[in-house]
Amino acid sequence: MKKLLFTIFCITQIGFILVYPTEALKAAREGLNLWLNVMIPTLLPFLICTGILVQTGLISRLLAPFKTLWKIVFGISPAGAYAVLVGMLCGYPMGAKTTSDLYENGEITQNEAEYLLTFVNQPSPVFVRTYLCQICLNGSVPFCRMLLILLVSEWMTAQFFRFIVFRKKNYFREETFTKKETPVISSPGAFLDASIMNGFETITRLGGYILMFAILSACISRWYIPHNVPGYLLTGILELTTGLYRLQPLILPDIIKSILAVFLTASGGVCIAAQTRSLVTKELSVRSYIVAKLLNGVIAVILILLVTKIV
Repeated sequence: MKKLLFTIFCITQIGFILVYPTEALKAAREGLNLWLNVMIPTLLPFLICTGILVQTGLISRLLAPFKTLWKIVFGISPAGAYAVLVGMLCGYPMGAKTTSDLYENGEITQNEAEYLLTFVNQPSPVFVRTYLCQICLNGSVPFCRMLLILLVSEWMTAQFFRFIVFRKKNYFREETFTKKETPVISSPGAFLDASIMNGFETITRLGGYILMFAILSACISRWYIPHNVPGYLLTGILELTTGLYRLQPLILPDIIKSILAVFLTASGGVCIAAQTRSLVTKELSVRSYIVAKLLNGVIAVILILLVTKIV
């Protein structure tokens, strides 16, 4: 079934490129422009630096003074807290990438890694402030209010999985594990070289996903999706930035635009889910991640409705 779906996916894109080369070229340029001018400058330095920190194995010591706080608020270890912080600061899909690296390096258990995946993938504050609030919503929702809604919805999603789903499955039992055998890298130069190569491999992979989904979004928009709210919502579910941008010119009440935008941003969309799957080791399941992002989107919509009514 997967092979059949990938075959249909490729044939559809090839047909679109051959029949509508101008539109395909425009979509490809938009995707590559996003990758070159936004993702590389913002994500690549973080990829390299976080790679170095993970390989040194000192993350737990750095965050250990706040061990009680991490345990109470999220129920995680100091090493797991590092993935949360990276996800909050750097945005999609750095939280998931860092979680996978920590697991592969033996810093966290598989249970904790799969729990972390349900809430560490978040939109970055820079993305929320510049792209979502200013460009897409034209300042109709203040940045601090939008960021607070997204953070609270992530935290509530984490508590749902922490106390209901994972605890019921006994995920938080005391678990012992042996540190995985990883290549020993002794010198600082070797740390830096390995992290740079890993960072470029990751950012290149993300660029490929952005390019393919940009063309797919243009293809579906051209052939299948009507130019109305459901159509643009479906586009946003496929690829987040494209969907948010297409909501901007729609003549709708600000509250409707805010609801659509916050749902798309909190849930992430198919493209980010595919990026996450590609960056996370196959040993970790992403089924809970997919359910969590949908739940996160619903909670964010409820919160923005409540906040709007109160304000």
